[in-house]
Amino acid sequence: MPAIANAERPAAVLVGVDLGVPNFDAELEELGLLAQTAGMQPVARLTCKRQAPDAALFVGSGKADEIRLLAETEGAHEVLFDQALSPVQQRNLERAIGLPVNDRTLLILEIFAQRARSHEGKLQVELARLQYLSTRLVRRWSHLERQQGGIGGRGGPGETQIELDRRMIGESIKRTKERLVKVKRQRQTQRRQRERRETFNISLVGYTNAGKSTLFNALVKARAYAADQLFATLDTTTRQLYLGDDQGSGRSVSLSDTVGFIRALPHGLVDAFEATLQEAADADLLLHVVDAANPHYPEQIEEVQRVLREIGAAEVPQLLVFNKLDGLDAARRPHALTDTLSRDGREIARVFVSARTGEGLPQLRAALAARAQAGASDAPAWADAGEAPLPIGHNHGLHSREANE
Repeated sequence: MPAIANAERPAAVLVGVDLGVPNFDAELEELGLLAQTAGMQPVARLTCKRQAPDAALFVGSGKADEIRLLAETEGAHEVLFDQALSPVQQRNLERAIGLPVNDRTLLILEIFAQRARSHEGKLQVELARLQYLSTRLVRRWSHLERQQGGIGGRGGPGETQIELDRRMIGESIKRTKERLVKVKRQRQTQRRQRERRETFNISLVGYTNAGKSTLFNALVKARAYAADQLFATLDTTTRQLYLGDDQGSGRSVSLSDTVGFIRALPHGLVDAFEATLQEAADADLLLHVVDAANPHYPEQIEEVQRVLREIGAAEVPQLLVFNKLDGLDAARRPHALTDTLSRDGREIARVFVSARTGEGLPQLRAALAARAQAGASDAPAWADAGEAPLPIGHNHGLHSREANE
């Protein structure tokens, strides 16, 4: 009996191919969350193991038939692959299955397109979408193969239309890039103004849905959009935050909330969001927000570190903020709200908080005030995310020194 899907949410079959990577089940679960975020309803999932993708269909003809039968049984409207598909694989799968077939890359692009609110955000998403579309023209004009006997003939109608479409997309990409150059200049001007004011700049970074926007709101008492969903925030929001100390003095800092990261974030999106991500690279301190309640947070930390390296922000000093303390049971709660981790002679500061309940926020504000007063000149940074500090009863070779309760 077909699974019942919301009439307003298209039913989708999820497909994951285990190529020997760790945490395969978690990746497929994340695909389901992405599908729901994009407005679809996952009704079934199918997995298989392969040593390498099939060049034509990614999964092979037998498995493609199995996907088709499952989609028919479940009344699905679309098939979603967790891995990135080549244009040829995507086209061949659609022919074999008889339904639209999309991959993780397009799904993330769709979510970004839905969530972008600012002019800058919309431009960045449009650039990434156009760049993705430019590689899919053969698929979009595949109907001409049936009508004209193929598109390989020189000067044929199909080839003419494809070339026309490619030229139009190329022109759109050029115009969008030119507009983004202006946006980048505006951001550079704003950064220079902050530098002249000697503003201490802090940027929130982290895996999507780690609670960055909720923490941002709790710190500055703002109302930036925050929700328990993937990519709730795309546009950078910056506010002034006053940090006092025990001596009654303090200073104001600039706090920015930025887009969240995710595994296999399309490279085109990283490029397109260069202006936004530059906030992290130019910061004096990064608040790396981690979902402490997520069992896969070590892999999420690694993914954030990978993107930070890609955008040139790996050497910016970091303070680890393990959020969602309220989501931990008593056995997994830390003994202290702040601690110091020692590894290879380096000290790594970490704070445990609940942005929702406010627990740990005084300790976080105190840590930020100390960094701001010192100018973060001695703030520790770490780049080996594969051996990053792990909380809540696990130190993986790292030695923890408890600090303030």
